[in-house]
Amino acid sequence: MNENLIDDEGASGLGSALVKCINLSNLTLILSNNQIGDKGTQGLGSALANCINLSNLTLELSISLIGDKGASGLGSALAKCINLSNLTLDLSINKIGAMGASGLGSALANCINLSNLTLNLGFTQIGDQGTSDLGSALANYINLSNLTFNFASSQIGAIGALGLGSALANCINLSNLTLDLSYNLIGDEGVSRFVSALANCINLQNLTLDLVKNQIGAMGASDLGFALAKCINLSNLKLDLHENQIGDECTSGLGSALAKCINLQNLTLNLGSNQIGNEGTSSLGSALANCINLSNLELNLGNNQIGATGASGLGFALTKCINLSNLTLYLQQKQFIYFGL
Repeated sequence: MNENLIDDEGASGLGSALVKCINLSNLTLILSNNQIGDKGTQGLGSALANCINLSNLTLELSISLIGDKGASGLGSALAKCINLSNLTLDLSINKIGAMGASGLGSALANCINLSNLTLNLGFTQIGDQGTSDLGSALANYINLSNLTFNFASSQIGAIGALGLGSALANCINLSNLTLDLSYNLIGDEGVSRFVSALANCINLQNLTLDLVKNQIGAMGASDLGFALAKCINLSNLKLDLHENQIGDECTSGLGSALAKCINLQNLTLNLGSNQIGNEGTSSLGSALANCINLSNLELNLGNNQIGATGASGLGFALTKCINLSNLTLYLQQKQFIYFGL
């Protein structure tokens, strides 16, 4: 029912009808790109609160007219779904700010039986306070094994990243984590504080981390690598650091850290537009050559300052990855890489 003309009255009416489905355990509602505001969201939430047997819920309300009251009210309602174990909630591209995110987080903290949570608040205005308060809810999720957060372009800085990281440190049973924090203002300090928490996620096997365009420099990248090196059970990693300011030295350090992830089998690494030259490229290759279990590698080093020396060094090093079966390289530069004959 997405891309229709459903308004507050329609959403509330839909909710009222769902209440009559007393045995409902699995529900998927796609209501994105409508004209649903706070009133409709609260009405829908009030109805869902009566679905006491609900265990799996997917609710998509992106591109709507939802503000702080709607987000808080929806959270309060979902907190009454005591049997909820799997929740996917998409509230992206709405008018939700820090107050709404805080209210949502406080309410969701009561969903203590959650094992799988996907929350999309990208392109909102939740900021540092909202992010920290949402993260605080994680402390109660002792059974959480799969977590996806999308907070892209949501006005998050170092303080918000710290709050989120502190919360993640409590999720010791987490095995799958996807975090999209792209297009924010986290910076070196924020990344350093945030990633230190990852070392506590000792059961983490699959990690997707999107930090595109976050003003991350040498210090942040170095601390990120140091933290990842402690995730010894990591087998699948997708790391996107496109459009930051990492440079040569920390590219090498990041590679060395990844080499310590001895169980790493699949790696997608995007370091495009990061002021990386020949030295960093060659060193990265040498480090990756030590990832002895690596079978699938996708490496993006486009739009840097890599010449023939760096490209050759990278290629030579990767030949030592004896278990590598699939390789994708992006090396397009501002200027052509020229190999003299």
